[in-house]
Amino acid sequence: MRVEIPEPLRLRHRRTSEGRAWVDKLPVLIEQAVAQWHLRVDLPAGKTPWHGNTGIVIPVLTQAGVAAALKIAFPFDEALLEPVALQLWDGHGMVRIIEDDESIGATLMERLDSGRSLMQLPMDEAIATWGALVRNLSIRPDDRPGWQRIPHIAGTAERYCDELPQRWGDLYEPFPRWLLEAALEVCQIQGAVGRRSNNDVLVHTDLHYLNILAKPGSADYVAIDPQAQLGDGEFGVAPCLWNRLGDLPERNSEAALRRRSSELAQAAGLSEDLAAAWAVVREVENALWYLENSRRSGDAQRSLWVASTMAGKTLPGLPGAHELRVLS
Repeated sequence: MRVEIPEPLRLRHRRTSEGRAWVDKLPVLIEQAVAQWHLRVDLPAGKTPWHGNTGIVIPVLTQAGVAAALKIAFPFDEALLEPVALQLWDGHGMVRIIEDDESIGATLMERLDSGRSLMQLPMDEAIATWGALVRNLSIRPDDRPGWQRIPHIAGTAERYCDELPQRWGDLYEPFPRWLLEAALEVCQIQGAVGRRSNNDVLVHTDLHYLNILAKPGSADYVAIDPQAQLGDGEFGVAPCLWNRLGDLPERNSEAALRRRSSELAQAAGLSEDLAAAWAVVREVENALWYLENSRRSGDAQRSLWVASTMAGKTLPGLPGAHELRVLS
C-alpha cells in the first residue's frame, strides 16, 4: 500500500534543497522500512498518516499482527538522537522502541492512542499526570554507551552565553536588555561552572501536553518525540508554560502562569525557582528564533510574554494571554 505524503509536510520542506530531496525520497524510505521489518501498513483507505514538522508516523502491523507505529524523520541532529534516547528510557515513561535504522531515519515503536493526549485532560489532571511522568522519566546515567551521545544542558547554557547577546544585537535589540540579562544570569550560574552534575537526569526538553499520549484502552500515559539532554530536570518545565495559555484565567493571567509553573515543579518534585529561571532562558531563546524568522512575530510575542512574566515583570505593549498566538 503506497502511503500518501501529507501536503503540509511537503510545503514545510520545499524551502530547502535538502528538504525537497528528503520529501521526494520519503516513499522509498517508507517502502524500505516496511520491507526490512516485514510490516503491513494499517492506514484506512484515503487517509494520510500523522505528521509533525520534521517527520511522518504511519500505523503499521508487525508480522505477528501487533499494532505499531513507523516513524521516518528528517535527518537532523535531534532526530538522529531520538532512537538513542528511546533505548536509554527503555519504555520507562516513554513510548517503547521496537526497531530502528539510523541510515534511513526510521524507528518502529509501540502504537499509542493519538486521540488522547494531555490536551484533553482538565489542567489539574494534566499537571498531576505530567509530574508523575517526569518522575518516571528522570533516570540517571549508567554504564550504557548511549549516554555518551546525549548533549548536556550545561553545554547549552554555555553556548547561550555567547550566542544570545550576539543574536539580540543582530536583531537591533528587539526587547529590553534586562530580560536578556535575566536569561544570561541563569545560563552563567547553571553552566559548566555552577552545574550540579550529581543531580543530572535524562530530560525530555519538549515534554508539552501533545507529546504525552495514552496507551490504547488504558489510563496510562507515556511520552513521545523525545528531545533529550542531560542535566537539570527543571529545564523541561517550560514547554508546559508556552502551551495551553488559553486555559489561564483572563484576570491576573500572569500570576496564574507563575502558579502553573510552581504546580508543575511540585508535581514532578523539582525546584520551583529553578524551573521558573530556566523558563525565562528558553523563552528568550525562542523569541530570538522567532524574530529571526520574520513570519513568526506572533510567536515571538507569546515567547516574550511568557519569558518576562516568569521573570516577574511582564513587558508592556504585548497582547494579553488570551490574545497571544496559539501554538499549532
